[in-house]
Amino acid sequence: MRYSPESLKAFVEAAASGSFSAAARRLGKSQSTISIAIANLETDIGFPLFDRSGRQPQLNEAGRQVLAQVEAILAASEQLDALAQRLAANIEPLLSLVMTDIYSVVFHGEVMTSFAERFPHTELRCGPAEDADVIDMIQKGQVHMGILAAQSQYPADVATARLPEKAEFGLYVHGDHPLARLSNPRRQDLENERQLLIRTYAPGHQHSRGLAWSAPDYLTLLEFAERGFGWAELPCTVVKRFGQNLVELPMSGYPRGVEIDVAWSRRTPLGPAGQWLLEQLQIRRTPQRKAARKI
Repeated sequence: MRYSPESLKAFVEAAASGSFSAAARRLGKSQSTISIAIANLETDIGFPLFDRSGRQPQLNEAGRQVLAQVEAILAASEQLDALAQRLAANIEPLLSLVMTDIYSVVFHGEVMTSFAERFPHTELRCGPAEDADVIDMIQKGQVHMGILAAQSQYPADVATARLPEKAEFGLYVHGDHPLARLSNPRRQDLENERQLLIRTYAPGHQHSRGLAWSAPDYLTLLEFAERGFGWAELPCTVVKRFGQNLVELPMSGYPRGVEIDVAWSRRTPLGPAGQWLLEQLQIRRTPQRKAARKI
């Protein structure tokens, strides 16, 4: 049996509002139209849904049981309508994004809130990656977008845009490290100690000369430095948020600024959700000032 959507809506509104006339007003119909729609539904089901002996019709026991089913049918219908709209707009069901630790610390909460509201049925999959790994994952089609420290050059099939944020890097060691005791460390002093540096999984990296440990992300380098294994060039925001026992070395040229890019594949155009996120990431946002407390 197929039930009329109009009859189902009239039934739910009448049950919610407590009268056929109120349901008619809420649906923009005449009272007779609502009465006929509900009567047709009762005929289709085979028994009355309202007790009409009083001044206003009241749901009977059968009506209360039917109401739960009808509400589920209408909810499913709304979900189907929403799916049809998403398919018509070609909104992607999944948007994957990898980003450098430099940026993840300041990833815009308000952008993510707006994304969740605008694309509630698109899964946003985020993960960490740095430098060449970001580019490699984009080229292999493993992710749609990547945020990374600006590179000197990019492959022809990778498109990029500069983000308004800029990171600062400093040189850090554990407070008990020998370098931390030097008031004016020189480059030679650094070369005599173990360096902790980024080495991605993507092909092309050479082995480091001299003492070195490496990792594919800055949080691991920070952990190495926290344990006194060597010195590292780290994002200042990462150290500020996660560092505990690190000190910054007073070296010439530091802290140094690093631009940040967003990248995506030219071979696979971004869908509506990806395009929206790309546009939002490129908007410079002014941090909100905290209101002064009244004394």
